[in-house]
Amino acid sequence: MRGVSRAVRSKTHPTEETRAYLQTRLALFAKVMFWSFVALLVFISGLYWRYPHLVPARNHEVFAGAAVGLTGMAALWRLVLVRMRLSIEALYRLDLIFSTGIGTAFAFAAALAPELRAAAYASLVYAIFTVFMRAIVVPSRGARTAVAAALVFLPSLPASIYLAVTSTTELPGPAFVFGMILFSSVAVALAHTGSRTIYSLSQKVTEARQLGEYVLDDVIGEGGMGRVYRARHRFLRRPTAVKRLLPDLVGAGNMDRFEREVQHMAQLTHPNSVAVYDYGRSHDGVVYYAMEFLNGVDLGQLVKQYGPQPPGRVVPILIQVCGALQEAHDLGMIHRDIKPANIILCERGGVPDVAKVVDYGLVKEITHDTSQSTQVVMGTPGYVAPEVVTDAKLGPAVDIYAVGAVAYALLTGQRVFEGATAIAIMLQHVTSAVTPPSQRSPHSISPALDAIVLRCLDKDPEGRFPSARDLAEALEALPASDDWSRAAASAWWKRWKPAATVSTETATMTIDLADRA
Repeated sequence: MRGVSRAVRSKTHPTEETRAYLQTRLALFAKVMFWSFVALLVFISGLYWRYPHLVPARNHEVFAGAAVGLTGMAALWRLVLVRMRLSIEALYRLDLIFSTGIGTAFAFAAALAPELRAAAYASLVYAIFTVFMRAIVVPSRGARTAVAAALVFLPSLPASIYLAVTSTTELPGPAFVFGMILFSSVAVALAHTGSRTIYSLSQKVTEARQLGEYVLDDVIGEGGMGRVYRARHRFLRRPTAVKRLLPDLVGAGNMDRFEREVQHMAQLTHPNSVAVYDYGRSHDGVVYYAMEFLNGVDLGQLVKQYGPQPPGRVVPILIQVCGALQEAHDLGMIHRDIKPANIILCERGGVPDVAKVVDYGLVKEITHDTSQSTQVVMGTPGYVAPEVVTDAKLGPAVDIYAVGAVAYALLTGQRVFEGATAIAIMLQHVTSAVTPPSQRSPHSISPALDAIVLRCLDKDPEGRFPSARDLAEALEALPASDDWSRAAASAWWKRWKPAATVSTETATMTIDLADRA
């Protein structure tokens, strides 16, 4: 399953889902209006071809302006809204630019064709179409819709005055102008009411997304069994990650595994393990649990974005991870899926570089017997211990090996072994010698740290550190490194901004252990 690493911290900025949805809807609005304007121009061209006496004197200017306007709309639609990632503020500005631009284009088209009286009415009708289409397609509060609608009609006011003064219309000049104002005002009022109603219903649907005392916000992760939401407690307003069992997986077996997952996590009190707050069922039978929300970066994303990390930063991270694992081991549990994506680095209470171990979905009790000949090997190929592939009996040493593999990735920016397939990578963990990290890292790695990492990656579980505590003590005994400091960490976190994460999955492979030599 995908790690809860993506479940306990925001995948993107908190408003990313709203921002992305708004950009999608604006792109749809631009697309619909572009093709509707093309259809209008095709109709007008056919009309003038069939009835040449209707062609206005300044028709070339009208069509030239229309061509420029359509080109600009197409560019904003295809090159900006479809291909670029715009901020909420930029999207709001672009929304108003669309409204003002469309209204201005129609006002000029009517003013440049005073002898064709139908042009003014057609422009007004299309402006109303624009206002109603935006109210339907673009999510917006009523007040903002009213402003955007007013911007569409605003250029028509001077245009209608100009037409009333310079041309003969079916209506007296004042009636023509005030008629335009009346129809525009009614359209603005209707768009405001409709948009407010739609927006209010959307908000009520969002409010209905509630489990127990938790109001659900964005989806921030999904795995084989559960979907995870960024949420908040109704009364405490505390940011929370809520994981719920997928509806189509509700059954005795999955329910048992889901409950065991939260029970394991609830036993852990170490400050470097993710904390569980609550477990429950909603009135309609949805099973969920609430846990600590971590606004940080997983170690895999850290390396991908910022490259190999200095030993002075890596060692304290590893010590924290060892503390969390030692508590789990003391409680008779092994994690089985320690990897960079399942370790979140965050800033807690002003303390930088706090590591949190997450995703205990694959936890197995050490005393559990798994001696059948065919096993399902669960773990991530780049960080799986050799005995996971070759032996049914597992112990805390598999987590020690994985910590060594994580250390290797942090120091070098590369996994211990690479391969074309999961099987190829796992077989290398069983048979291939490990290249010391000092030979692959751009940072200076001491022989002592090199030896610690290589001992963690020993093929024989007996050759590794006896416990996570022993590993932590060995790391603590290393001489202090001057390539990282508390001040450097604080400065890094001030610069850090949440970024999109990469999907990381746990591979599940069936291995016939009876056929192994």
